[in-house]
Amino acid sequence: MGGGPAVVSDGGGYAHLIDNSRPWWRNSRLIFLNLWIVLLLITSSTNGYDGSMMNGLQSLDQWNAAFGTPTGGKLGLLNAIQNIGSLAAYPFAPYVSDGLGRRPAIFIGAAIMIGATILQTASQSVGMFIGARFVIGFGLTFAAAAAPLLVTEIAYPSQRAQATSMYNTLWYLGSIIAAWTTFGTFHIPTSWSWRIPSALQGLPSVIQVGLIWFVPESPRWLVSKGREEQALKTLAYYHARGNAQDPLVEFEFEEIKAAIAFDRDVASNVGWLSLIKSPGNRRRMRIIIALAFFSQWSGNGLVSYYLNKVFDAIGITDPTTQLLINGILNIFNFFVAIVAGLLCDRVGRRRLFLTSTIGMVLFWTLQTICFALNSQHGDKRAAHAFIAFIFLYYGFYDIAFTPLIVSYTVEILPFALRAKGFTLFNFSISLSLIFNQYVNPIAFKRLGWKYYLFYVFWLVFETIFCYYFILETKNRSLEETAA
Repeated sequence: MGGGPAVVSDGGGYAHLIDNSRPWWRNSRLIFLNLWIVLLLITSSTNGYDGSMMNGLQSLDQWNAAFGTPTGGKLGLLNAIQNIGSLAAYPFAPYVSDGLGRRPAIFIGAAIMIGATILQTASQSVGMFIGARFVIGFGLTFAAAAAPLLVTEIAYPSQRAQATSMYNTLWYLGSIIAAWTTFGTFHIPTSWSWRIPSALQGLPSVIQVGLIWFVPESPRWLVSKGREEQALKTLAYYHARGNAQDPLVEFEFEEIKAAIAFDRDVASNVGWLSLIKSPGNRRRMRIIIALAFFSQWSGNGLVSYYLNKVFDAIGITDPTTQLLINGILNIFNFFVAIVAGLLCDRVGRRRLFLTSTIGMVLFWTLQTICFALNSQHGDKRAAHAFIAFIFLYYGFYDIAFTPLIVSYTVEILPFALRAKGFTLFNFSISLSLIFNQYVNPIAFKRLGWKYYLFYVFWLVFETIFCYYFILETKNRSLEETAA
């Protein structure tokens, strides 16, 4: 085990070392490990909460009255400013995560978000609201850059893929809470109808600040800092009930040490240029950047932030109905994404990506047809079918682009590049979101149903890209996949 990470053709080099004598839920230490992983996963809920909250607030008369019923560029700025704040933090996030550790990065990000959420809830002007959302995005970057890395680096090997897939899936938990919170506060006649949803956005961060120091630090990060004894103790405690001589723990520990030593020898300079220096890393970056943009440019941006505008265009203008559909859609998305994430090792990443893109092409095309029929001929049946196709489209989107984009990104990156590569992934998502949040309301207002045609052709391109470039990685350890 001393010559670098071994690669086996069928993956799963650790499979024969897994203790299958009893299920994981009868192992108290694995139960606690998975509870700490859940604490990390809720980082994604903060992001999901934001998109759904902003969608819901646009249907609240009280929020529109407080901020002058924003439209066009002003509305785009209100939605995009959080991602602009995220962009401002990207130059610092990987250095905090790699330098101070995964846990301190999450703590710093959560603490910043708590302060910003208080400011957002107390906003007295649109400028104050925009400023608070900028700071929320700034803090979110530190937490979101470290949390999925820590999840994938501490998870039990046979549960790693599913656990990391749950990270982006928990986006919908935040979205569900926000959707139903705004639905519940809709009838409050005062500004608390939007202040209550604003305040609840900070709840995940409050929980994390209180509990993050109970979470184990990444064994891979500990080894990279020369703290090998502590790394071995962490692996043994959670993966083998304290037995440092357990074959699985020995395999993991030696593989981690060999992989990090190999990275140091081959890539003595692990700066940003390392991401594009070798053909393998350029291939990684092509896949990672493409998935980041695909995750936001598949038409879902229209539904995530401007669903009420879409409903207005097809004649569904009642705010209660809009909020109700938004709430039900998020619950549907959450359950589909969970099932898909749990199947990622059984079905395989490549098959899930291809199924997802082909299904999105079909049902986005049907949405476009129904939208056109309703716009040109006032066909109410087409409007009702349009709503059904939104659910079916999102069902296929959730098969891959909710659970897999984060887990696939972190598992194809070697440890030395994982924080920087994942930061580039998040940076690409923020760029795509800012473009979406500015362009979508303007383009949709001017083009109407014809704007949907652009996404039909783009989804076809996504399908072709996934067919040629997505590689299968199921049932491999992090080190095997990286090699």
